[in-house]
Amino acid sequence: MKLDDLIKFDEKGLVCAVIQHHRTGQVLMVGYMNRESLGVTLRERQACFWSRSRQKLWRKGETSGNVLHVKEIRIDCDGDALLLRCDPVGPTCHTNETSCFYRVVNEDETIRLSGDGVATE
Repeated sequence: MKLDDLIKFDEKGLVCAVIQHHRTGQVLMVGYMNRESLGVTLRERQACFWSRSRQKLWRKGETSGNVLHVKEIRIDCDGDALLLRCDPVGPTCHTNETSCFYRVVNEDETIRLSGDGVATE
C-alpha cells in the first residue's frame, strides 16, 4: 500500500499536518500541506507546508533558520490528517515559543500563558 492509496486531500487540495516533537511528544504546531509540499517534505526530510495566506510553498525556517527535521510521518485512520514527528531546530512558533500551543483556555474562557515565557499575549 502507498500513501496515495490512503491520503484524502480536502476540496482545496490540502491535508492537515500536526507537528510533534519526536522525543518529547509535545505538539509544536499545525500546518497544511498540498501534494507539492508533501513531496518536498518527503524528499528533503524538512517540513514544507502550503501557506494558505500567501498561497505559496513555505519551508519552515526559510527565514528564521528554525527548521523542522522530519523523523517520521504517520497518516491517521481516515487518511485526512498527517502527523509529522520532528526534531526542531530552535523554537517552532513565530513568537519564539517552543510550541504554538502556549495559551491555556480556563473554564471561565479566560486565557493564561503557559509557554517558555517569551510570548506576551
